Amino acid sequence: MVSKSSYPRALLFGRWFRNDIDEQGNETIEYAELSIDGSFEFTFITLGIKGEIIEQITELGDWGLVGDIHFTITKNELINDELYAADLNNDDNYQAYTVLALDHQQFHYQHRLTNEEYIMRRVVDTPGHC
Repeated sequence: MVSKSSYPRALLFGRWFRNDIDEQGNETIEYAELSIDGSFEFTFITLGIKGEIIEQITELGDWGLVGDIHFTITKNELINDELYAADLNNDDNYQAYTVLALDHQQFHYQHRLTNEEYIMRRVVDTPGHC
């Protein structure tokens, strides 16, 4: 039997950041805050080639980490300062990832169905501390 890695849940507490460029040259930025109580806030911003905001969505919900499986359940969305309840019957509001690497600075994970990989970096609020 292959042994799977186990990661301490506490390593994910805090704020994280990633950005990517899509095929059209637009930048997607994600800010994530994973709280000790298991709640999350993810903000996704898409910027056009000239730096203009094309789309901004904030998702709120619950997260967890068991062994090397990270999962999220989106319960609400904040769009244009209006809070909307997510459709909990929609499979897209439930996501699971395999953690490939996790430490105090970096979170590398892979979607369990699409195999897409993501790398987030910790946001440090106080310079000189990590």
